[in-house]
Amino acid sequence: MPGLIDDPNSPKTKLLTLLNVSAFKSSKRKRLYDDGEEPVISRKLNKKKSISFVEEVQTREFSSAPEEGPELGEEDAALAEAEDAVDSADEATSDIEDTGDPYERHFGVAASYITEPARQAVENRSFTTSSTSYGKLGSIAESVPTSLFPITRSKDPHSTVLQRLRSPLVERQARLPQGRRELQNDCLSVLSTYRDFYHTHTSFETSPHLRDTISLHALNHVLKKRRRILKNNGRISNSTKTNNSPPEDVQDQGFTRPSVLVLLPFRSSALKWMESLTSHTPSPIWQVENRARFVKEFGLPEGTVDKLATAEFGTYPQDHVETFQGNVDDSFRVGIKVTKKSVKLFADFYSADIIIASPLGLRLSVQKEKLNWDFLSSIEMLIIDQMDILAMQNWEHVQAILLQFILSHLNELPKESHNTDFSRIKPWYLDGHATFLRQNVLLSAFETPETRNLYNRTLKNVVGKARTVRHWAPVQVPDGLDQNFMWFDCTGIKDEPDKRFVFFTTQVLPTILKSAVQSSQTAIIIPSSLDFIRVQNHFRKQELSYAVLSEYSKGPDISRARQAFFTGRKSFLLISERFHFYHRYKIRGIRNLVFYGPPDHASFYTEFLSLPFVEPDVDVSDVTCRVIYSKFDWFRLERIAGTKEAGALLKAAGA
Repeated sequence: MPGLIDDPNSPKTKLLTLLNVSAFKSSKRKRLYDDGEEPVISRKLNKKKSISFVEEVQTREFSSAPEEGPELGEEDAALAEAEDAVDSADEATSDIEDTGDPYERHFGVAASYITEPARQAVENRSFTTSSTSYGKLGSIAESVPTSLFPITRSKDPHSTVLQRLRSPLVERQARLPQGRRELQNDCLSVLSTYRDFYHTHTSFETSPHLRDTISLHALNHVLKKRRRILKNNGRISNSTKTNNSPPEDVQDQGFTRPSVLVLLPFRSSALKWMESLTSHTPSPIWQVENRARFVKEFGLPEGTVDKLATAEFGTYPQDHVETFQGNVDDSFRVGIKVTKKSVKLFADFYSADIIIASPLGLRLSVQKEKLNWDFLSSIEMLIIDQMDILAMQNWEHVQAILLQFILSHLNELPKESHNTDFSRIKPWYLDGHATFLRQNVLLSAFETPETRNLYNRTLKNVVGKARTVRHWAPVQVPDGLDQNFMWFDCTGIKDEPDKRFVFFTTQVLPTILKSAVQSSQTAIIIPSSLDFIRVQNHFRKQELSYAVLSEYSKGPDISRARQAFFTGRKSFLLISERFHFYHRYKIRGIRNLVFYGPPDHASFYTEFLSLPFVEPDVDVSDVTCRVIYSKFDWFRLERIAGTKEAGALLKAAGA
């Protein structure tokens, strides 16, 4: 095969190398190819090494004995077949020939969605986009490759859920208000098509219901995959016992076991996801192993008092309480293994079905434990929740980890075999096409150019994608307050930081310094950390009187800066948006506000404008407000000024 040799980086060349290494490591493994003939399935191979997930079929699922290796005997196969037959309601809709199930259509052996025109359309970002109303989800922009027809929504989203999960779902939804129940069903209707889904305006009221629905969808996916594997195990065992030729349509797995990856910002977020996931696996039908250990490690240490949870109502904004109560450590990862009757937490990555981690924790686990990224080779569902919070953790750093260390390794061909039976791997994995079927679910309270870019350019699902669309209303500001929106011209995104800095230092700041009133008691709010450092250096060089409040400021430094500004010893106060995100202090002494750029959080704009009125007897005429913006600030500008008004501002500026 000269073509493979000429291209050493092709997926098939890498796969053949992996097969050769695997064959060298295990003398018992039969060759997959016999003298150039078409691939064959060895009866001995299927009998002895049918699947790397075989430990699931043991009846000793709840014992503490070590997990079994990849061996599968006739007795074990019979147990697997008997176990699989218990769920008769599920079995009625799981025939091998069934093509009505969305899972089988999307992730089955055939994978009919992966066509050359569809892949080319996705690679070229050639989509047909239309807008539609989707119930409680609101307006949705649906994009499908130009070579495909739009995927129709399911009339009954519950019909795509396994019966053993459907009954608890119906019971829980019966206790919900109708609006929340409809939201969950509409969300499930989108997810069940296996399109990518980007919810752009979650809130602390809707997030729990979306989380419950997405965790149900993920668990449903894992159980359907496991059911197919066990069913094929039984078919292979039966063919062996009856001396018939083994079935050839048993490709039902990837290179490694993990199929769902959930990326989150904090341990408290992981605890909420675990609670949502296990709410679909109620006892006594299911047993959750290591739950106490999980709660201990992902909750607050024993004896710790959460000041946010115990604070008087109204002391902190509700979104701040929802975000930061609990354990906010941002380095963690945990594997979750799902079997017929148990959910095992803290499973080894290569024996887990679901991995919950923070981007930082996932990267550090690979570096410290000297792992490779093979456990991401067969991810079929990627979920990134609270992207707005990840952005506040320093998006430049998080984005580098996401794109360079995680997303770039998703669905890559593994470097080691990991005891995989290659005769059971789905053909589209072998072809290197898994990334075109992976479903990606993104959740955020608001959009940024970076998250939209991730959605537009990184996701390659050939089935298409759906994004919620929101039209924003102007935020509430104190009556009579004059807001001065100041536009600067900028033609390219790469020049935007420099153009903004020049406009601020040559147009805005000199005007402020010339005013006897505005040259003191002025707070400058800066969204970007890089811009913050740049402005701070400029103030230092100009020897201006200023104090600093950044996300890196410590307690004593914060107190001194606030006191110096309030007493007038410092004329300017430089505040980073991330500082306000983490602390939400009510700062006194502000009379003039300058927004170096519109803040990402629209609520922050309202909160900053209310700070001058924390003190009594402050008249609205004594307060000034300037907002610097360009056409690249569209997402942030529309959340503050409103979608319609922001469009008018850009149009008036000629942008």
